[in-house]
Parts: sequence; C-alpha cells; structure tokens
Amino acid sequence: MDAIARLFRHRLAWPVLTLLLLLAVNAAFSASFLHLEWRGGHLYGSLIDILNRAAPLVLVSLGMTLVIATRGIDISVGAVVAIAAAIAGWMIGGSLVVTNGAAAEVSRFPMWLAIVVALAAALGCGLWNGVLVARVGMQPIIATLILMVAGRGIAQLITGGQIITIYYAPFFFIGSGYLFGLPFSVYIAAFVFLLLYLAITRSALGLFIQAVGINPGAARVAGVRARRIVLGVYMFCGLTAGMAGLLISSNVKSADGNNAGQLLELDAILAVTLGGTALTGGRFSLVGSVIGALIIQTLTYAIYSLGVPPEINLVVKAVVVFAVMLMQSAEFRASLRTLAQRPARGGAA
Repeated sequence: MDAIARLFRHRLAWPVLTLLLLLAVNAAFSASFLHLEWRGGHLYGSLIDILNRAAPLVLVSLGMTLVIATRGIDISVGAVVAIAAAIAGWMIGGSLVVTNGAAAEVSRFPMWLAIVVALAAALGCGLWNGVLVARVGMQPIIATLILMVAGRGIAQLITGGQIITIYYAPFFFIGSGYLFGLPFSVYIAAFVFLLLYLAITRSALGLFIQAVGINPGAARVAGVRARRIVLGVYMFCGLTAGMAGLLISSNVKSADGNNAGQLLELDAILAVTLGGTALTGGRFSLVGSVIGALIIQTLTYAIYSLGVPPEINLVVKAVVVFAVMLMQSAEFRASLRTLAQRPARGGAA
C-alpha cells in the first residue's frame, strides 16, 4: 500500500493515469481505435493520427514549459504560429504551371529559404517578447498580449487577408509525410524534445531556469544571468511556435493568418499545467508537458469521435481538465480524505 501511495504522489502519476483512461474510453467506444495497420510502407490508425496532430502542440508546450518555469507566460504563441505559417505560405505558395498539357508545381522562393525566414521571424517574435519582459520589465502577460493582438494583424497583412493555398508538394512532407512508417512531424517533435531534455539534464541550464523561477533576485545575486535566461526561453518559445506553424501549414496545405494557431496558447498552457509544471515558476517537467499535450489531443479526438456537439466540446474539455487539475492538487486530495474519515470517526464515537 505504501508503494502505491508513493506512486500516486509522483507528479506524473495523474497525467499518465488520465491519458490511459482517455485511451481506454476511446477504445471502449471504437473497436478499431487501438488497431494499427501497415499499408504502403506506413503505419495507419487512430493512435498514429493522434501523435501526428499532437506534434505542433508538443512543440509549443515544450517552449511554454520553459517560459512558465521562469515565472512567465506567453499568450502570443498562436499569433507566432500564424506569422510563421503566413511567411512560409507566401514565400513557397506554389503555382500550377501547365506546360505541354502537364501541370508542374513551382515555388516562389526556394523551400529552404522560406523555412529559414519563417523560423527567423518566429525567433524574432520571441526576442521581442523577451526584451519586453527581461529588459523593459513589463509583466509577461502584458508583453505577450501586445504580440498576440498585433501578430494576428501582421499575419493577415502577409496573407492579404486571404487564405493562401500552397501547391508545392515537397513542402507537404514536413507536416504530412512519413519516415520509417511514422509521421515525419513526430520525428521533429521527438528531436526537439531530446535536444532540450539533454540540455536541461546534462548541463546547468535546468538548474539556472529553476533558480530564476524560484527567486530571480537570489539567482542574480548567486551569479546566474537571469535576464539572459529569461530572454533565451522566450526566444526558444517563439522558435517552437514557428516550427509548429510550419507543421500546421504543411499539413493543411494552406496558410490562414486569421485562424492558424487559434487558441493554441490556451491548449499549450493547459498541457504544461496538466504535466505538473507549476505556474508559480521553478518546478517543471518536459516529460509531463508532452504527456499533457497528448492528453489534450486524445481528449479532442474522443470528443469528436463520440459525436459531442461542436457547441459544447469546449465545455467538455474544460470540465475534464478541471477534474484532472483537482486530482493533481495535494490539498484537494487531503480534503477528500478528511471528509471520508469523518463518518468513520463519528461511528466509532
């Protein structure tokens, strides 16, 4: 019993249990949910689809984790996704040129250049947020709110207020291609996670981020360059949002400055908190954030597959997240144990 109690006290216990429960619910209502099929050299199935669609959220959640760990918040990531997608869509675009009766796809600029410019713009957005927070001293929510509002306008200016359709087939591989049987987007998310995990665990970076999150003043006195750390995490968050924008635009074969990344910042914050990262800073978990992103995507899949009306699916998602967060709260669990023990004490008296 003590071992089970210790297991449930682990900060990843409830996220993992929630993910398993959601998978079980999906499997109960859909007999083919856990079925994987190898077809045409690729793996197909609901689980693969969840991994593929969760990849952009995983990327944004990883960046958001570091920002929240330093007592910050970034509500502009959805706008940064739209900016990166708009730049890539405009630069690649693609046009169908008919020559001798055959249609050929032609990109406006080389694809590698479009990707580099889109990611550089996303990095610049993160730099802008970091400067406002670390150098100017703005509150993180205000600093990123500026870009959240302005970023949508920038994305719509780039797209001309229209949805840019991308015809260049090589670009589609990023978000919907397969490598060794799995979606290429999964490899991108896994690669970023692995690099970040190694940087956090094999260097002092993780300790520096924790120190800044727990007490920025004390961290500066101890010699930690807190402002550089904060600036760096916002830049990294912008970069991951830009990568997510490329995945999304590649997957849907278009760039929509108005709707791309809409409410993605809220899903990322939910994923990070579901994974056990404290909004008060200091304590964070990269693995937990990945699990949280998978929870959000699996819950979204369950809502749509069970035929929940679209007008209440956000309410259902909010209720589930609220219940999970309550169960993660040690204070709430302690109050439940207290309530459960009261009748027994009364009966004994």
